[in-house]
Parts: sequence; C-alpha cells; structure tokens
Amino acid sequence: MKAYVFPGQGAQFTGMGKELYENSPQAKELFEKANDILGFRITDIMFEGTAEELKETKVTQPAVFLHSVILAKTLGDSFKPEMVAGHSLGEFSALVAAGALTFEDGLKLVSQRAMAMQKACEITPSTMAAVLGLEDKIVEDICEQTEGVVVAANYNCPGQLVISGETSAVERACEALKAAGAKRALILPVGGAFHSPMMEPAREELAAAIEKTVFSAPVCPVYQNVPATAVSNPDEIKQNLIIQLTAPVKWTQSVQNMITDGATLFTEVGPGNVLQGLVKKINKEAETASA
Repeated sequence: MKAYVFPGQGAQFTGMGKELYENSPQAKELFEKANDILGFRITDIMFEGTAEELKETKVTQPAVFLHSVILAKTLGDSFKPEMVAGHSLGEFSALVAAGALTFEDGLKLVSQRAMAMQKACEITPSTMAAVLGLEDKIVEDICEQTEGVVVAANYNCPGQLVISGETSAVERACEALKAAGAKRALILPVGGAFHSPMMEPAREELAAAIEKTVFSAPVCPVYQNVPATAVSNPDEIKQNLIIQLTAPVKWTQSVQNMITDGATLFTEVGPGNVLQGLVKKINKEAETASA
C-alpha cells in the first residue's frame, strides 16, 4: 500500500518550491494565491530569503505547508494515497492532500497556528531538547520526576525522543537524562515548547479557528499524531487537530501502525528527507521515496 508522509517545521531551506513555481503553471497559480491569502509575498522569502528569514514562525510553517501541498497537487493522477500522515505541522499538509481540508482553509489555519504558537512562546521562556539513546519509558519517568513543566513531545523513532517545557525544567531534565545514560540530551534552537502544556494559550486560539472550518471526509485514512491510528471521521479529525498542539507527536507509533495496516512504500512529500530517515529507523524493511 502507498503511504504519503508530510514533513513539519525544520525541513525548510532557501530556494524551496522555486523549481515548482517556475516549471508548473498550476504551482505558480497556487503560490500566488497563497501570497494573496497571507498578505505578503511568502514566495520571495522561500525562493530568495536567508535561513534567518525562513526561520521566522509566521514564514516557516506556511512555507513548509505550501511546498508540500503544492508538490502533491502537481503530481496529478499519480498521487493516489492509500494512507497519509504528517509530522506535527505536516498533519495539515496531509489533510489538504487527502481532501479533508481545502487549500485555502488549510493555509489560513497553518498561518493562524504559527501566530498563536509565536504568542504562546513569548509568555514564558520555554524550549525543547533532543534525547538520544534512551528507552521512551526512562525519558518519560525522568520528565515526570523533574521539577517544573517538562514532557515527552516527539516520539520520532526508537531511541530518539524530543522533550519540551519550561527552559529551566528542560535543562534539569537534560542533566538527569545524561546521568541516566543518554548518548545526547541537546537543547534545540526552537522558539518554544511545542507539543507541551506551554502551548495551551495557542491551543485555545487555534481551537476556535478549527471549529469554524469545514472538514470533509478524506479520500483515505489519516494517521494523526495524537491517536497514531487511522482516522476518517471529520469530527474526530478536528478534535485530534485541536489537541495536537499540547499533546505529543506519536510518529514512531503512527509509522508502526501504518506498516501493520499494510503500508509498503512511504513517499515523503515536501522539503527535505527527514521523515524517510525516521521511517527507516522505525522499520529498516520499509521502502521510502521522495515525491
């Protein structure tokens, strides 16, 4: 079975989407429509901007979303997903690609999500850290025992987990994790504590926008980050999307469930190839490709 996966924040690079824009009239039209919806020329930053400009939250999330969704749309009839999933932000790309959300609504929600997360990041100093070489259970236990807010946020692949929370709590947890035998516990250069309780103000703001948006039944099951299982009911999809900002991204579990349900080929749609690497670490037999 063909599974399509969509990357999240961090996959962006200068020049992303430029080739699509120049070679496909359909892509050009969608990029220009995006410029109008956002109210600024995001294409200028994507094609010519510096890494610093691309890292701005209001740019990063829509940029990665646009690259992924427009690439999927230009695949035409060859794009026949039997299941889809997206990592964090990538879940919005997956939902648009699978027809659960329109291009316009998806872009508006992603833009609102980016702004809401930015605001939440400014309330309390918070961060994330990558933890390598420990079992999930050990990481979860140490987070629980650490003073302050710190939780497991991204289950990326076995032995690679990202924790998230108040800066001081994350720093304390990193020390404890190293003492417990972690190969690395490294603070990440991110704007704040995504997928943790610190995102509650953003979750509330985004919930209101999601509630007002029309969701349709997708053309194939969507393996969402929150349950890590196949979802097709539009109301369930909405609820999982609302919870997603404060809940962990269960990527390892999603990929394992997709394989159990028959996925044989994972095609990554969007910038970079991070997800292909993670899929291989989750199951080295899995076949991966770029769109």
